[in-house]
Amino acid sequence: AMCVNDILVSGAEPLFFLDYYASGRLDLEVATAVITGIARGCELAGCALTGGETAEMPGMYGADDYDLAGFCVGIAERSELILPDRVRPGDRLIGIGSSGPHSNGYSLIRKVIEVSGADLNTDLEGETLGARLLAPTRIYVRSVLPLTRALRVHALAHITGGGITENLPRVLPEGTCARVDMGSWQRPAVFDWLQRQGGIAEAELRRTFNCGLGMVVCVAPEDADTALAMLTAAGEQAWPLGAVESTSGAPRVVYADDADHD
Repeated sequence: AMCVNDILVSGAEPLFFLDYYASGRLDLEVATAVITGIARGCELAGCALTGGETAEMPGMYGADDYDLAGFCVGIAERSELILPDRVRPGDRLIGIGSSGPHSNGYSLIRKVIEVSGADLNTDLEGETLGARLLAPTRIYVRSVLPLTRALRVHALAHITGGGITENLPRVLPEGTCARVDMGSWQRPAVFDWLQRQGGIAEAELRRTFNCGLGMVVCVAPEDADTALAMLTAAGEQAWPLGAVESTSGAPRVVYADDADHD
């Protein structure tokens, strides 16, 4: 999911994925479950799982440990690549909902669970806390790729480690900032739970987690309503997030509820 979403932000279509699975002792049941999940992710992304490597290295890993890596290749016309020079002051930002923490912040999540002594079976909005924390990373290819074909998308930001604070500026040109209205979407309860249990400051929460947004789309003002309608029709939760503004200095995020968080 992280690989194909990263490819997507350049305007490219994922073509194929290869995985590498290494363990101290090959447990067929575990390995099968992992590879089945990878295959499902490829299906959701519309790309092929063309091969991979499975290795047993008892001298390197504990008997029940395994290591997982992979890479994806995508394709795009050079003229259609989405680059920061498309972005202009006045452009509108649209946030697309995440399924949870995705694949980021889990060192802190594990620490919060350890320190709080939390029961992973605790109910959180109709599901267990454990299920909320283990929700698979959402794959945006089927909803966002058609958008890039129908409209001139100015930028896409995949909200990974570093949150909105650090990822959104990467797709902005010099002399611009992103003004984000924190009240424009409903932050999922799992992030509020982590903040309470871990005593995490708001600025740190925003720099560590996606806070409910897995992708941010930047389009011209006249395309914002169409983009929102297309994303909603594709099954995404999407919200008007804010706008791009002129500024001095390096690109940054300014939060509408607290200009000190930039």
